Formats: sequence, structure tokens, C-alpha cells
Amino acid sequence: MQRRMLMKATGAGLLAAPASPSLLRAAAASTLRFIPQQDLVTLDPVTTTAYISRNHGYMVFDTLYGMDGAFQATPQMVDGHRTEDDGKRWDLTLREGLRWHDGERVLARDCVASIQRWSKRDPFGASLMAATDELSAPDDRTIRFRLKRPFPLLPIALGKASVPVCAMMPERLANTDPFRQVTEMIGSGPFRFKADERVPGSMNVYTKFEGYVPRKDGALAWTSGPKVVHFDRVEWISMPDPSTATTSLIAGEQDWMEYAYHDQLSLLRRARNVQVRVLDPTGFVAMLRMNHLQPPFNNPAIRRALWSALDQTACMQAIVGPAETSLYHVPLGFFCPGTPMASDAGLDVLTSPRDPARAREALRAAGYRGETVLLMVPSNSSVLMSQGAVVEDMLKKAGMTVEVYAVEFNAMLQRRNRKGPVSEGGWSAFVTNWAGADWLNPAGHIALRGNGDAGYAGWATIPRIEELREAWFQAPDKAAQQAICRDIQLEAMREVPFYPLGQYMQPTAFRSNIRGVVDGFPTFWNVRRG
Repeated sequence: MQRRMLMKATGAGLLAAPASPSLLRAAAASTLRFIPQQDLVTLDPVTTTAYISRNHGYMVFDTLYGMDGAFQATPQMVDGHRTEDDGKRWDLTLREGLRWHDGERVLARDCVASIQRWSKRDPFGASLMAATDELSAPDDRTIRFRLKRPFPLLPIALGKASVPVCAMMPERLANTDPFRQVTEMIGSGPFRFKADERVPGSMNVYTKFEGYVPRKDGALAWTSGPKVVHFDRVEWISMPDPSTATTSLIAGEQDWMEYAYHDQLSLLRRARNVQVRVLDPTGFVAMLRMNHLQPPFNNPAIRRALWSALDQTACMQAIVGPAETSLYHVPLGFFCPGTPMASDAGLDVLTSPRDPARAREALRAAGYRGETVLLMVPSNSSVLMSQGAVVEDMLKKAGMTVEVYAVEFNAMLQRRNRKGPVSEGGWSAFVTNWAGADWLNPAGHIALRGNGDAGYAGWATIPRIEELREAWFQAPDKAAQQAICRDIQLEAMREVPFYPLGQYMQPTAFRSNIRGVVDGFPTFWNVRRG
């Protein structure tokens, strides 16, 4: 008892003593201070399409495969895989030495449960499981797929960086209902989440997981390659507005700001000891999504009538400014520009001169009778507020009656789930954006589905797109896939599941003494100071 009391007294004395300047400098040197683009609300990366939750997920959890700069799958938690039976049996072998943050070994059955849970939330995962007869763990290190038909995209389905992420969790957590968040942040990733230090709306903290064993090979890009951690601690510190974040970075109070906002770029570029860089060449793709269940957008003729009024250039210049022509791309179709499945099929309607009067005439002919269009815009996103203002003006010039509902993003999501008419708390349209990597192909392109009530909010029913999507999975080669994607785009131009508004690049900014930032989205391995 006396010894225990002595230790307590000694510890209290140590806590009371001021830290030496050298210790404070050492602590600061081993801490990376990061300003995320918004507050982290949802911790479970399987249950959301929020990119901040995806970024958090890659710190805490690991994935069986990674994705490289060419959008190809690379082994991550697995040593590799073996295929047999003409591609209908896959055996994935886990690497040695994988541990959960609670010290337990990572077992194949944990991964099986994780895949099953994720597949209930992700359309690519659902397609993989639809092609699967049996998913099992014949031993502690082997994950076995027995397929009904060959599915050569299996590795990229499990390793894609688009949302939602196929995050590996212990079986006890992976057995959680996929429509409920897991209760603990126990992963096998390179960082631990410090739930005891979380301040909602203000700060989230991660510490280096000493038990993490990085891969020994692979090129560093996106989520591929060795995940070697150099900082003991990473702090995500939310800032109230872009100006505060910019000032804090320039002053050296923070190390890295996820979004270098376009109206702050000139200031950041002039600042000493600050770098500005675009990490993701796919950028962001913006869209206007309509409610296909309610007037006026339940009428495909009305949806088509607006093509001649849609001004993608105005939408993009509202974000980046008219001078930053290198930071946006138009015309934008239904796949990410500069990637293999993108084409110009049907886009001539976007390249001709804009003609609101023609759109107004087409709307009358299609049967529009002045119904109120309730346009939802997230009030806490300067980018989407800019988009909302341009879209509101575009719809009004085309002769539509528009009411803008501007509200905080998470509150907007709650209303977005309502399928009823505007008069009963429903909605007509909303603006949002996606990472370009989410529009690479039909497999993970959630907004391009035509599966009605089972699909993304807006609930478009377009059977031909669903038929073509299934054909894409069966295509024998890339040329055949590209031909199918051209047909998908032509069908989308006819049926209009949503309006693409343009692609823009989103730079990031960090202090000049921060090294090793990997291309893709913000990840925190390989990053060092010096």
C-alpha cells in the first residue's frame, strides 16, 4: 500500500512539473496537425459515402487490396491470391503478422464477415456477392471465393478507394447490422483512434499503431505500397471557416490543410513555407440530382428539356474563378474525364451555345405547369453553395419556379431520404459532388444506377442502364467495356438520372517542411517532417 501511494505521489509531482522546452519541441515534432475539410461525424466507413469518413477509415482500418495511381488493385493485407477452376475459385492468403489494435491476430473469418457486411452497402460489393456461390475461411489465413461465374474484377472490388470502403474489422464488429455503426474503432490499420480524446466538432486524435507491419513492396500511390508511419500522433483540428484555416496554416500553427479553397489560392501561393498541390488528378465531379418519384422531374421529357439551359462552364467558374482554367474541365459526361471509360458520346448538347429560351419552350411542350422545384443546398459548403446559386439561376431562366432550401449538410441528408412530395416535406433536386474516382466505371458509380427504390436518393428507374451495367461485368476486354460505357452514357443523356455540372481540381496545402505526401486523397503514412 505504501509503495502504491508513493508511486501515485511521484506521478502527481511529475504531472505538476512544467515540461522542459526540449520535451515540448520533441512532442511538437512528432505530432502532425491537420485541418480536415469538415468535421468527422460518422466513424464507420462502411455505413456512409462521406469522404472524411473514408479518410478516417484508412487510418484505423486496412484493406485486403490497395489501389494504385493507375486505379489497379495491389496486394495490401494479402500476400497474393491464387485462381483455379477457370477463374471461379479464388484463394486469398493473408500476410503473416497482422494484428488488430486489441492485440488479437487478424483471421480469415474476420475478413469474411467484413466483406459480407460491406457488400450490403456497396453496389460493387453487391455485384461481387451476386456472382459468389460461397465465401468462406477454410483456415486462419485463407479467404476463399467460390464463384458462379468468373469475376476478374474481384481484387479491385475489395481494394477500391471509392466509397464505401471495404474495411476489415474483427468478426465481432463485422457482425454488426450494416445499417448501424460499429461501436468500437478496432482495426488493423497503421493508426489507432483515440476515442477518449475526441471533441466532436473540434478535434479527433490518432496515434501510431506500433504493432502494424507494413508491406515490404509496392509503389506508393493512393492506398498502395508500404504504409510506414513517421508521426507518433496526428491531430485533426476542425476550423470554423476557410479564412481561419488559411491563416492558421500560413502562421505555422497547423501543418496541413485538406482543402486549399480556391478563393484563398493566391494568398497561399504567395506565402513563404507553404506548398499548394493537387493530389488527385480525377478531382471532383459535381452534379444536380433530381427526385424521379415526384413532379416535375418524374417526367423524362421535362428532364431532357433542361439540357440546353445547363451551363457547366458557369458552374465551374463559380467554384474556381474564371482565371483558373487549368483547374476545371467541361464538358463533363457521366464518367470521369481522362479515365478509360469516359467518352464524348452524346455530349454535343452541352457544347452548343446555351439557350434558356429553347429550354423554356421545351419545358412547356413537355407539360411543365409551374410546379415548385425545391432545390436543396448544403449551407456549410462554400463550393456547393456556389453551385446552388448557379443552378437556381439556370432553372429560373428556363422558366421554373424555384425555392431554395439551404441547410447544414447532415440535416439536408435527413430530408433527402424522404420520397414524398414537396408539400409533405419532400424535395425536388439537390446539388452535390463526388470524387472523380467514384465515376471511373459502372461498378461503383452509385448515382448512375437505374435500380429505383433500392438505389441512391432520387430513385431513378432506368432498366436499360441496369442491363448495360450487368453486361459490362461480363465484357471480355477493355474495348468491349468502353463500348458499353458509351451506350450507358447515351442512355443517361436520354433518361437523365442526374445532370453533370463539371469537373474541378481541388488543391491541398501544407507546410514546406512536410515531406512524403502521397498522391490520391489525404493519407498519413509516409508523411514526415524535415
